[in-house]
Amino acid sequence: MIIKILRCSLIRFSNINLIRVRSFARMAGKFEAVSKGVPNSKDYRIFFKNEAGTPISPLHDIPLYANNSTQVFNMVVEVPRWTNAKMEITLNEELNPIKQDIKKEKLRFVANIFPHHGYIWNYGALPQTWEYPGHIDKGTGCVGDNDPIDVCEIGSRVAKRGDVIQVKVLGTFALIDEGETDWKVLAIDVNDPVADKLEDVQDIEKFFPGLLRATVEWFKFYKVPDGKPENQFAFNSEAKNAAFAKNIITETHTFWQRLINKEVESNKISCATVVNEGTPFTISSEQAEEAFAKATEGGDPEPYSESINKWHFVHLQ
Repeated sequence: MIIKILRCSLIRFSNINLIRVRSFARMAGKFEAVSKGVPNSKDYRIFFKNEAGTPISPLHDIPLYANNSTQVFNMVVEVPRWTNAKMEITLNEELNPIKQDIKKEKLRFVANIFPHHGYIWNYGALPQTWEYPGHIDKGTGCVGDNDPIDVCEIGSRVAKRGDVIQVKVLGTFALIDEGETDWKVLAIDVNDPVADKLEDVQDIEKFFPGLLRATVEWFKFYKVPDGKPENQFAFNSEAKNAAFAKNIITETHTFWQRLINKEVESNKISCATVVNEGTPFTISSEQAEEAFAKATEGGDPEPYSESINKWHFVHLQ
């Protein structure tokens, strides 16, 4: 397989673009990621605080939309590009901190499927979304996977774990993971040098040649080294456009609203929220501080898995 490397030269921004970039930079500064526990341990957590210093839930208390036109979205970065640790927003813990997934009592790392090392994008989730497991999607024929909607941010910057970045949505894949619909939204950081040149999914191949194909291969095979079958995609493994993706996001946002208002229930998700007043799950800032204080500062780090340095070769169909 021939891998092409796209080098993007720095683009000068107009004064208007500079104002837009600074505005989004200020918004990102409203949220602070705070680590507790020892990294590479089962006790390691990343909590979030708002501008007032109050602990909040990244799932419920960070708004989905980053601007009034609802065309820019907040994204919570769980996994920076090129890393292997499978970090994710914890659904069943109060305040929903980010933690590392555990498999067979061991911290979970994704395998390196040649030629990729770790995750090939900044990977994370859109807050205030929920892929409702009681809903069968007409396009995929499968129920939702009970998680917030996933995002692959394709820009040039390697983000940090716990970053809250503002993204432009370009499209989505519909992964079918163990019989469940698992949307993979394709997006780009609005501050990326080429962000203003990308408007839809067809623009990705122009500026990031090979990335769409690599994304399909990555999700198709990443569980194979663990002994699981290949994942499948709906829509013949083709990415749907930005308008389609935004409709899916709107739908999952509606499902989240129903969840947070207890119109539907999930005993697997902690819905404690500080900023959504009037819901059955609203807690005070003092209660949020108490939940944050309970998180351990210690923990026993595990030896880093040798898998993060191992190549796996999978036959590409």
